[in-house]
Amino acid sequence: MAEVPVDSSEDEELPETPVSKSNGDQSKQLADSLGLSYLPTLSDAEPPRELVLGEFSRLLGSWGKSARAIPLREDNDVITVAVSDPLNTSAVDIIRLCYDKPVKVVVAPEEEVIRAINGVRSSLMSDRESTLESDSDTPEISNSLKIDVTDAEDDDAPIIRYVNTLIFRAAERRASDVHIEPFEDVLKVRFRIDGVLHDVDEESKTFQASILSRIKVMANLNIAEKRLPQDGRIGIKIAGQDVDIRVSTVPTRYGERIVMRLLDKSKVMLDFDILGLSEQNSSILNRMIQKSHGIVLVTGPTGSGKTTTLYACLSEINSEDKNILTVEDPVEYELRGIGQMQVNPKIGFTFASGLRSILRQDPDVIMVGEIRDLETVEIAIQASLTGHLVFSTLHTNDAPGAITRMMDMGVEPFLISSSLLMVMAQRLVRALCPECKKPVTISAEECAELGLSSQHAGTQIFGPSDHGCKTCSFNSYKGRCGIHEILELDDEIRSLIMQRTNASQIRAAAHKLKSLRYDGAEKVLTGVTSVQEVLRVTQEDTIDAID
Repeated sequence: MAEVPVDSSEDEELPETPVSKSNGDQSKQLADSLGLSYLPTLSDAEPPRELVLGEFSRLLGSWGKSARAIPLREDNDVITVAVSDPLNTSAVDIIRLCYDKPVKVVVAPEEEVIRAINGVRSSLMSDRESTLESDSDTPEISNSLKIDVTDAEDDDAPIIRYVNTLIFRAAERRASDVHIEPFEDVLKVRFRIDGVLHDVDEESKTFQASILSRIKVMANLNIAEKRLPQDGRIGIKIAGQDVDIRVSTVPTRYGERIVMRLLDKSKVMLDFDILGLSEQNSSILNRMIQKSHGIVLVTGPTGSGKTTTLYACLSEINSEDKNILTVEDPVEYELRGIGQMQVNPKIGFTFASGLRSILRQDPDVIMVGEIRDLETVEIAIQASLTGHLVFSTLHTNDAPGAITRMMDMGVEPFLISSSLLMVMAQRLVRALCPECKKPVTISAEECAELGLSSQHAGTQIFGPSDHGCKTCSFNSYKGRCGIHEILELDDEIRSLIMQRTNASQIRAAAHKLKSLRYDGAEKVLTGVTSVQEVLRVTQEDTIDAID
């Protein structure tokens, strides 16, 4: 079977043309004038697999993107082919030679033909992934590139195809990061799926330099520089979907280590209602983001979904009567109707300088990607005190810790108490696969660890299955959900801040504060996640038991 690359300079995924009524009308008029059949849609006309394997699978690459043609079926040794331009007789002649059979032409709108070609390309790539996984234990190919090169034009083609396949496999398995790690005798590849790393491949050291160089070329990095860290970006299409990849390289003892972070623009959660917030937390957050001024902070470690939460908040309040501006590092997803700036420290464009510039743009709402230093937090506070709603993030373990962190940075307590509206800490836990999760009973020890009262011991909850299923790629978990704790500042909390009280005392005084583990325990009881997941990502809390 001929392989189809995900993306290369000559074999890009076809850009899907926006659906246009006029395009469809023109195609129909052309079909009628030539006496040809017209198909307004190809959504139910997927070609048989044997028809697009072999020779024609190659044409779905560089030739297919210009021919705008795809075979649909074979009846009595006659190949029916859908084209968007029936006057392109050369394309029909090539297909006739390719199959060595008579060809019947039907006309379809251009966007339908493109969508069908992209669908076949995606399906063929899935075949390659299945072949790679089924052959992964075969000794003869365990240290090879495992790529069947059928249309290589030069010596680099196998490496190009390997990297393209790697990216496609990562996207198919919903991986957020691809780790390529050189060791003494092997090049290891790992995917981070739902926050957990999985080994997926090992390659011979023979291919290390070529694989790493290929990725650096795609990211526009300096392939000659191997002693310094570098950062870059790759923009590709996978099955018609835009995917941005952030690339980071660092030198190690056995060669450069590369991490690629996949950002699928089509799958980012910007809906406020699907952040996984409890009813109480959702009510508090929704009330806070409607304020005219003040600071809303989201805290948590790297990869806990802070930026996604802020994007969802901005999308919720975005309207024509608001001027919303952001300064980020980097801009991960584009938000329609919102002005987004990316910092560039090399030329002196930092969060602080960007925030100063934003204030001269007459904003209503400001988002600062991260508060890293005293200068940035002071400008953010001044912006909130002068009538702006400011969103930002901090790296702290819990919500009360954000207040003491700001004081440690040198911010005066009276500025914090007068500007800060709320702090939300969050973590991401893996969600149980809905298809294969199994009922289990919770023990008294697990209740104690989660902060549940003893009356819940013996209650039926759900846990991960022993082997998983095809739906979750045999991981027993599929997707992630958030657990949160929200500290809303009231008069008592503000009084404690003025006294420079520590985080534990602030937590004790926050009567409405439900901790991360508390929120996680509630999601365990409702069957969303497992006991093990909540314990993995949260710290032990000294809180009252959940009744």
